[in-house]
Amino acid sequence: MSAVRVATFILAIANVLSAAQSSTAPQTATPAQPNALVYVYRYKQFVGSALAPSVYCDEVQLARMENGRYFLVRMEPGNHSFRSNDAQSGVALDLKAGQEYFIRVDIATGMLKGHGRLTLTAPEQGRYELKSKLKPLDIDKVVDKARVSVEEANFETPAAAAAPAAPQTHPAAKLQTAQQTIQEPPVREVVLSDEQVGTDPQQSLGDAARQAKQKKTATTPTTQPR
Repeated sequence: MSAVRVATFILAIANVLSAAQSSTAPQTATPAQPNALVYVYRYKQFVGSALAPSVYCDEVQLARMENGRYFLVRMEPGNHSFRSNDAQSGVALDLKAGQEYFIRVDIATGMLKGHGRLTLTAPEQGRYELKSKLKPLDIDKVVDKARVSVEEANFETPAAAAAPAAPQTHPAAKLQTAQQTIQEPPVREVVLSDEQVGTDPQQSLGDAARQAKQKKTATTPTTQPR
């Protein structure tokens, strides 16, 4: 019986040590996935300016859109649908993490009153239209304050591309280029003669020309008068 008790005691200690090690082991936390950014905006127009149609996401009301305003919705990635008070018109999106989306609210006239319709716009168009004299939505028009933000939009401009570095020239190539740019002085005058010019290196071309002329005059016969 004593051996059984010792074995049971050892097994109990091993279980306690194993549980302590598993509880102290570091757990790797999964990084949170960034949200998708959805900007909803409305032109500032006179027609229907008094209307404030609601905007819904997955049939949950986000806010009431005023004339000439915009707001931002931070959404989890995945499939989501957006609409206004016109249930026949809407936008279905597969939102990607960290991507920007732009939805414009237009006022469509009806028999009794106008209603809102949503139109998905390209990011380049949406940024331009949103920054053209539009203001953030009033906070009292926001219904889903957990996802809707009325802070001023600040789109980051891409950094200008760095100018390419000038290619480095080897010193030997620089010396060769400098030698090629040196031009020889032009020859201003060349005297042609049928006589051979002396080979004396100290004799100039002018002296050689005069000597040739003197030799030619000496060899020309004198004409005697009849």
